[in-house]
Amino acid sequence: MDDEAVQRVFEERGRDYPHQQPSTSSSSCSAASSILQSLPLHVSFDHGFHLLVKLLQELRAKKEGLVTVGIGGPSGSGKTSLAEKVASVIGCTVVSMENYRDGIDDGNDPNSIDFDTLVRNLEDLMKGKDAVTPLFDFQKKRRVGSKTIKSSSSGVVVVDGTYALHSKLRSLLDIRVAVVGGVHFSLLSKVQYDIRDPCSLDDLIDSIFPLFRKHIEPDLHHAQIRINNSFVSSFREPIYKLKCKSESEKVSTYSFNENCEQIDNFIEMYLRPPSAREEVRINDWIKVRQSGIRYYISLGDQRIVDKNFIIRPKAEFEVGRMTLTGLLSLGYMIVVSYKRTSRSISIGNLSLSRETIDTLDETFMVLRGIDRKVVGAEASKMGIKEPWITKSYLEMILESKGVPRLNTPPPLSSASIVGGQEKVIVPKPIRVTSNLVSKFEDLSQPWTRSPTKSKGEPVLATWRFIPAVPLQADNSSASRNCMQLAPMADSYDLDSGLLLAVQAIQALNTLFENKLPVIVGIGGPSGSGKTSLAHKMANIVGCEVISLESYYRSEQVKDFKYDDFGSLDLTLLSKNIDDIRNCKRTKVPIFDLENCTRSGFKELQVSEDCGVVIFEGVYALHPDIRKSLDLWIAVVGGVHSHLISRVQRDKDRTGRLVSQNDIMMTVFPMFQQYIEPHLVHAHLKIRNDFDPVLSPESSLFVLKSNKQVAYQDITNILDPAKFCSSVQNFTDIYLKLPGTPNGQLTESECIRVRLCEGRFALLIREPIREGNFIIQPKVDFDISISTVAGLLNLGYQAVAYIEASALIYQDGKILIEVDHLQDSPKPYVQIKGTNREVVSAAGSTLGLDGTYTTKSYLQIILESLPPSERSSTGIHSQQAAKLQELVEFIQSQGSGSVAESSPSREGLPMEGIIEDMQSRIRRLERWQTINTVLWTFLMSALVGYSLYQRKRD
Repeated sequence: MDDEAVQRVFEERGRDYPHQQPSTSSSSCSAASSILQSLPLHVSFDHGFHLLVKLLQELRAKKEGLVTVGIGGPSGSGKTSLAEKVASVIGCTVVSMENYRDGIDDGNDPNSIDFDTLVRNLEDLMKGKDAVTPLFDFQKKRRVGSKTIKSSSSGVVVVDGTYALHSKLRSLLDIRVAVVGGVHFSLLSKVQYDIRDPCSLDDLIDSIFPLFRKHIEPDLHHAQIRINNSFVSSFREPIYKLKCKSESEKVSTYSFNENCEQIDNFIEMYLRPPSAREEVRINDWIKVRQSGIRYYISLGDQRIVDKNFIIRPKAEFEVGRMTLTGLLSLGYMIVVSYKRTSRSISIGNLSLSRETIDTLDETFMVLRGIDRKVVGAEASKMGIKEPWITKSYLEMILESKGVPRLNTPPPLSSASIVGGQEKVIVPKPIRVTSNLVSKFEDLSQPWTRSPTKSKGEPVLATWRFIPAVPLQADNSSASRNCMQLAPMADSYDLDSGLLLAVQAIQALNTLFENKLPVIVGIGGPSGSGKTSLAHKMANIVGCEVISLESYYRSEQVKDFKYDDFGSLDLTLLSKNIDDIRNCKRTKVPIFDLENCTRSGFKELQVSEDCGVVIFEGVYALHPDIRKSLDLWIAVVGGVHSHLISRVQRDKDRTGRLVSQNDIMMTVFPMFQQYIEPHLVHAHLKIRNDFDPVLSPESSLFVLKSNKQVAYQDITNILDPAKFCSSVQNFTDIYLKLPGTPNGQLTESECIRVRLCEGRFALLIREPIREGNFIIQPKVDFDISISTVAGLLNLGYQAVAYIEASALIYQDGKILIEVDHLQDSPKPYVQIKGTNREVVSAAGSTLGLDGTYTTKSYLQIILESLPPSERSSTGIHSQQAAKLQELVEFIQSQGSGSVAESSPSREGLPMEGIIEDMQSRIRRLERWQTINTVLWTFLMSALVGYSLYQRKRD
């Protein structure tokens, strides 16, 4: 789909010159000046990011000189986030239009932008000249200087701003991107709900964003890429805060040096909706923070309090001053306002602030960080004995005025329940139907101002309790047996679902009066995001996560039946859950996936510090399991959804129409029959649209080289305190659907299935290649053997086969992998990490500069084979027979899983092949062990000899 979109948007003309006549000069008609034409592409944020990066790569290859990009859209839509994420991958220069303010008027007013200087800067850069750009200080409300952008610093310049697609700039832009949504949509939706008035959407827009329809929206229709950003706030990367009064003796020992501290002054205001009652429900209020001439808005109090921690999401967005005026004119009332002065210093990755609140006439010390454990460790080092403060400044101000705290925890529903029965909610399938690109022929359609939520719908739902369905008698509290959470009727995106899940745990803790553990089950198909959600919840509430994979039975797993309910040791699982429910110490199994055996047990004691346990797995919501759980969460989407979309795309390209239901039954046969029926009963249903390959949130930067690197050089650049090593052996199988475009076999035309340590992992999209870097997702997605067999049954053919072993060395920051390919004379070194600069520095230290390659192993192997040795599928003829036997093994085992049978392994035709593979794996492991021992002995001898010589000297 992406390749077709890229090809469609290229045209032979130059940039968008609205009034220019066709030129006869060779420069304006050359292929080097090819640009994008305006097409109504409506995509998600992640897909838009991926498409923009790909278009930039295409355009740089076709065009000489600078490539310019404009990213425009309303306040709070996500323009700056997109620009920053593109810059982190491409390494381009970002020019913010905020620095081109001419005076202190509202930034949404086009008259406040110095277009002349911006145009002159862009023209200079396009001519190969350095550009001197202004710097604007929003605290001082004026320009304070300038900075120089070198023309040779980057081949790409991104202009980010509300008016980045203005007619004065469009003739200078190669790529035009419009971003709408984010707080722009959510604020409109909330206002619609709050005022409960039948006024039109256009009237609301004119009140809240008065310049939008007149000056901003018309420019957005000139964009070639149109992004609908559904992101509002996220706890994926929250901020953890600990707060106390500054009078503490331990805190006072920290000196705030005036030369290194940062001083900020804020005015924070809270707006109560016009339809709100007099009671304090601050979750319904809108928070506006003024910093200089900038205004930031957040919808409600979206923080979470867990023990001593205040946990806040990324929830603030910048808006114009006119937005605040518009809200007041619609009936919102400023009910609380105070000044906050903050003096901050940095402590590594943490910040320590001394904050003074004028209304309270008190000063507080706040410790902030993005890692809960690091924040907690620093707090312990500070040695503060007094209790930490978990109330917000707003709550403390309200309490000082005698207003009780009513927003948390969520109140129980006081509505009467007819007949004492649960409200009937008809279960509906929660499959995700991916519709990444939509076509709109009518460009006047208001795609830019359609709220994401229907009229009258609250921004976020509230949990309530209902009488529980009678369970088997146990020793639990009556509150557990008599009350349960009422299921949410709708499904939610991942960000909203994460917040609701944590709020549900807090509500249950309140119901149980913190005396009973809360047991959570997260179920869903393979690759839907269950594990990621579970660990994000655990990071927030500080709890245990137990995977149902720990309960595999060895005899079933050896037959690759990972998605078969019969593979679980249900007896042990039930015992562990019962022990947890009754606050008893229990032993949870540990399963060794590499050897397919249970390797031992670990003790789990539910205590006051760990009052939540999460069980996650494909069958976590099976009736035999969920009856003992307090909170049921279903997750669908992720790679599960994207694989179905990929199969539909491939089938459409070959002219073979097939329904989604047919694909579901073939590729995920266990899901529709045995998993989906249980998910629809969940208390919380989450649609995970996250695509780890497209998303900039999961970028893993990789450098690859076939230069020889010594073991000692690798250990020298890794942290010895955190150093660890391991060996992995893997087999990659490439599947391609006959009838797809012919040509040289590439990863983009294939689905790669990796068999590693008895597990199958899936890659359905080619990673981004930029410069020397391969940018790929941080994680692989496990699938069952029945899914691989389903792809083969749908007509995919195994066209390539690669065997390799990997020696892995890591220290927590970077990972260095030495891959030995079966058909390659030299090993390949891969350096992997989430920080581009750190990875690049490690490559330079190892002397790899100038030797990098971005080719895949498939491409490397194919290029190394002479045509005479290739089979009809393109791989080495000697491997074709092994590949065919492996395919037959997958099909036989996959079909057995669907039929819920468990055939003996002795009768399989692949027995000899599997035994041969296992024998080679054992030999490689023995070789690696011997190699590690020898290197350790040698290094110890060298160090000992060096110390001996130093002592003699």
